[in-house]
Amino acid sequence: MSQKNRGFFSRMLAVIDAMRRWIVNLLFLFFFGFMLFSLYNAFRIDVPGGGALVLMPEGNVVEEYTAVDALTQLSADGRPQETLLQDLIDAVDYAREDSSIKVMLLLLDDLQHIGMAKGLELGEALQRFRESGKEIVAMSGSYDQDSYLLAANADRVLVHNMGGVSIEGFSVVRNYLRDALEKLKVTMHVFKVGSYKSAVEPLLRNDMSEEAREANRGWLEPLWDLYRDRIVAARNITVNDFDYYVNNIDRVLAGSGGDAAQAALDYGLVDGIVSRPTLSNMMAEQVGWDEDGYFNQVYYRNYLRFKRAVNLPNNDAGVGVIIASGNIVDGDQPPGTIGGDSLARLVRQARLDNKLKALVLRVDSGGGSAFASEVIRAELEALQQAGKPLVVSMSSMAASGGYWIAAGADEIWASPATLTGSIGIFGAFPTAERLLEDLGVHTDGIGTTAVAGKLRVDRPLDPIVARAIQRGIEHGYQRFINVVAEGRGKLPEQVKPIAEGRVWSGMDAHELGLVDRLGGLDGAITSAAQLAGLSDDSHRVLRLPLSPEEELLRWIMEAGVVSSQWLPASVSTLLQQWLPSVKAMPVLNDPRGVYAQCLLCAAP
Repeated sequence: MSQKNRGFFSRMLAVIDAMRRWIVNLLFLFFFGFMLFSLYNAFRIDVPGGGALVLMPEGNVVEEYTAVDALTQLSADGRPQETLLQDLIDAVDYAREDSSIKVMLLLLDDLQHIGMAKGLELGEALQRFRESGKEIVAMSGSYDQDSYLLAANADRVLVHNMGGVSIEGFSVVRNYLRDALEKLKVTMHVFKVGSYKSAVEPLLRNDMSEEAREANRGWLEPLWDLYRDRIVAARNITVNDFDYYVNNIDRVLAGSGGDAAQAALDYGLVDGIVSRPTLSNMMAEQVGWDEDGYFNQVYYRNYLRFKRAVNLPNNDAGVGVIIASGNIVDGDQPPGTIGGDSLARLVRQARLDNKLKALVLRVDSGGGSAFASEVIRAELEALQQAGKPLVVSMSSMAASGGYWIAAGADEIWASPATLTGSIGIFGAFPTAERLLEDLGVHTDGIGTTAVAGKLRVDRPLDPIVARAIQRGIEHGYQRFINVVAEGRGKLPEQVKPIAEGRVWSGMDAHELGLVDRLGGLDGAITSAAQLAGLSDDSHRVLRLPLSPEEELLRWIMEAGVVSSQWLPASVSTLLQQWLPSVKAMPVLNDPRGVYAQCLLCAAP
């Protein structure tokens, strides 16, 4: 090729490369501009005078967001999968004192789970809103137990004509695996202390033991009575009518011709049956229309961002609040899981912060690693020794390891519906030597001691090792008993009858002395300020910082810029079904394999 031709092609390639770069840059600028525009629209706020606050809990109501997970977010149609309880309470309390908010519309279609304890705490905020003279209107396509507990706090409860109210009561139902494990020729070696430590029963039995039935009945029935009494009082209906509606729903529906919405209306559970256009017209009669054809409204997340931007947090607050939510796991863990080291580091930060005079630990955990629980407890004890009062506020549950870290507090607060206690220890180790032998796999070898090479899944568990593990479990249990006794000002002999792995409601725990006072987080914060001799109860929340990538991802997700609509429907559906189960699985990483965990505990 001549020099002239080579020069021509070189120039052509340079032009093409320049065009490529320009196109890429333009696409990037377009995408960046689109993101900024979306974020601006998502975060801007316009509070109409005399408008409605739209309070719409989405997904699960939690104490703390779980770790930012793009995959999980993409499974949710761009809607948040979690809502912070404190965000809902703060939005309600801001609106209560805000003259620009005339009425609240409580939309409950997207609520998946809140639990009774959190529901009661949010309900108290809703009652404060009503006591200010403002109205609450609740609406849902169909109510379940969780959403109806919230809706009952409203002045008017409305339901869609194709919906209804579904209330079934509380239950504990589990799968039992003894026969299945036997067919697989897997031997489960279980070590536990406590007659009621039934977490491992599914590995050993085909049905629920009488001890487990007794223990479960002990907290299920009081909580159901509490739920029923709240509904009956709020809706001004009789206990007999409520019980008949729940226990004879087939006859109830037969009486309404199968119309669930009409049945709910007939029994006083709702005040009206409306379509969505009718609802909009009803709200507009109170607050008017905006220029876009919607009734004057503000979405609570936008409203909250605006109010918090105006009411900046007090960095000189004397009370610190730390959220301990999720399974207790050894080491450093992301938000939504209680890491032994990461939570201990936050407590140490509170201890060394001279501005903080007291600490409130908000616990929502069924426990986990005994080792990690002790790491956290020791750091909390150091904080108290430094002269700073410690108050524990229990959310939906603070059981097993959750109670381990709470026991030594100066005060323990709980909701009447909190699940707590479960003071017990267990360990489990599977062996599959029979399965391997059937497959023709044989295991043999030598060791230098009596126990060398004996703790293996491919060999039978040696009696020496089994006895050693059981002794360790018993020691851990006695340690747990001593921690509770010391923290609660009791003798170990006084603790043992209320321990043994038994789960208690907050009401029963209060009577037994495991809990000092019944109430929510606000009460615990006020009490902590009083214990520290502070003139006010201003507080600030201490959290582990997110990485820049996590901060950006959470910002984008909350703005709704990323959506599962970008995914095939089949993929999105699969993610919605599969991910929650995976994320709910506890991480078993205790260094000694010893756990103080209430696997049974699921807050109703």
